[in-house]
Amino acid sequence: MTAFAFEVLKAQWRYRLTLQYAIETGISSRGGGNRYVHLSPDGLLVLSDGYAWDGPSGPTLDTPDFMRASAVHDALYQLMGSGKLPIECREKVDQLFHEILIEDKMPRFRAWYVHWAVKLFGSIVLRWKLRA
Repeated sequence: MTAFAFEVLKAQWRYRLTLQYAIETGISSRGGGNRYVHLSPDGLLVLSDGYAWDGPSGPTLDTPDFMRASAVHDALYQLMGSGKLPIECREKVDQLFHEILIEDKMPRFRAWYVHWAVKLFGSIVLRWKLRA
């Protein structure tokens, strides 16, 4: 795992990476992405320096134990929304999100209900991204 460093913005995107970040996702795909997000066929997700995201969604607190998971999850949902990652990967993406929350020391109960909310409302977000 590489270092995860970001800065707070005062714009639509609330956070931006200040270093490139890479993580093994275990999600195989045909690969692809864009300038800031790339998923290799063997599952390596690379978020480039400058990748911006809106942070944790919903009525929640943007705590340090939530930031890395929110960035990875948003990037993978963007790939699904753009058709570069099959929507059938959503369950794996949501599970990876939960695993990162636990790795980053989020209390297990909070990680459970955050994961539950993502599973419940993620389909709405994904449908919105597919229309955009």
